[in-house]
Formats: sequence, structure tokens, C-alpha cells
Amino acid sequence: MILSTIKSSIGLSAHIHLRNGLVSIAALNESFHLNFPTDLFTLIQSGRITELKDWLESIDQSQLVVYPIDETKYVPLYLYPRKIWGIGLNYKEHAADLDEVSPEDEPASFMKPDTAIIGYGDEIKIPLQSNRTTAEAELGIIIGKECKNVERENWLDYVAGFTTIIDMTAEDILRRNPRFLTRSKSFDTFFSFGPTLVTPDEIDDVMKLKVRTMINGSVHAENVISNMTFPPDYLVSFHSKVMTLLPGDIISSGTPGAVPINHSDVVECKIDGFNSLINSVIDLKEKL
Repeated sequence: MILSTIKSSIGLSAHIHLRNGLVSIAALNESFHLNFPTDLFTLIQSGRITELKDWLESIDQSQLVVYPIDETKYVPLYLYPRKIWGIGLNYKEHAADLDEVSPEDEPASFMKPDTAIIGYGDEIKIPLQSNRTTAEAELGIIIGKECKNVERENWLDYVAGFTTIIDMTAEDILRRNPRFLTRSKSFDTFFSFGPTLVTPDEIDDVMKLKVRTMINGSVHAENVISNMTFPPDYLVSFHSKVMTLLPGDIISSGTPGAVPINHSDVVECKIDGFNSLINSVIDLKEKL
């Protein structure tokens, strides 16, 4: 199943992607006397995504009233995850971008605030403090169940789905001192995610997914998940042994390459089988 959060005249609500358009969970509840949460974050927390998927597959979907996809109505999947984990230098090729060596024993993890969140079509704002900001396309892992000390072979039992992410870094701040990592990653608009949550059953093999960092329509960097130093199963297991993971927590799994961004650029995260995530760029210094 593929889910999005859509802005309409009645507010923000979760919608399901069908072959011929979108149907809102609120409409399904009303038409079929159901009681599924209509907010995507609440739906994840409820643990009922699989139940919703199974119900949807059990009915004749031709009777559903669907609406065409209007990408201008996409908003972030949700705004207040309890945790956002970022993974640095998870491909050797990206480590070379920063003149760094890719960690081999443990992932280079960091955390980001939810105030950095934006969604499809929103503007990435290069802050006044930075003269070199970069953008990175990544596969996002969305936790579906509270978990602790997960073993690698059981990781998918705790995953609600996957999404596209564009993660930003004020690289010039980071290069001044590695201890400035949190600040360099935490400016407003520095974490875009969505527009879709794709459940694990929709993906044949996560390890075969190709992630592309795109700039102004061209591929800047690309790689497959299998080339990660620490693949998704390891990341879920490892971080669950650091702290309890909660429904809606996000692990941004690392990028094939970061691209410097400038005023009026358009950045895209493109992953096989996913709706692309696209954001334009403005440099706040241009407004001075």
C-alpha cells in the first residue's frame, strides 16, 4: 500500500494511492462504517496499516470514488516524529566527497529536529550563516512498532514503510569543526520527506533499490542500497539497541552523494518505485 498526506478544504488527511487515483481514509470510514485513523501519524501509531491494507484488498475497489493525484496538495507525511536519525557516510563514495573515511565498525549517526521538516514542493532555504549548503537524497525507514533490541533478521516486523528523503547540510559549518555537525544539520527546512509512505510488501527487495540525488533534472549521484556499509536491517537493529524506537520514528539511511545547492535550483530524490520528492531552493541571502 502507498499512503500520502494531502491538504484539502477539510484540512490534512491520509490518502491511499490506487491505480487510478487517490481515496481518503476518511471517505472509506464514512462509506463503509470503519474507524481507521485519518491522520497518517496516528495510523502508524495505531499499528493498523496492515489491517487497512488487508481490508482494502478484500473489497471490490472499482466501487470506490477516487480523485486524480494533484501533487500541489502533497504535504509532509507528518510533522512531529519523536526521533529523526540520520546516517552519515554510509557509502564509501560519499565519504570521499567530504575527504572522510567511511566508518566500518559502527554507523556515523546523528539526530535532527522536527522543526527542520518540509515536504514535497516546499522551499529549501539556504541560511544566512552558510555559503555552501548541500542536499542529499536518501531512503527513509519509518518505524511502525515500539521496539528495543531488535535482531537484524526481524527488522521488517517493526517497519511501517519506506519513503524518500532530501537531507541538507551546511557543509561549510561542518568543515570548520566536526563538532558542529548537529548545528550544520538542523536549520529550518533541512529535512524534506514524503510524498509517499510505501509499505514493505510493495517492494520486492529493498537491497536492490537505486537512490539518486538529482539536481535541476540531472543525476548528480546514484547507488544501490546493497552498496551501503550499514544496510537498513543493520540500522534498525543497531539503533534499537541504543534507544527504544517508537512508531513514526525515522531513520534516514544515508546518501549516494551530496550536491551543492544554490538559489533557484531544484533538487529531487528519485528512488525506484517511489513517487519522486522534489524541492526548490532559495538562498535567504538573496533577499538581503
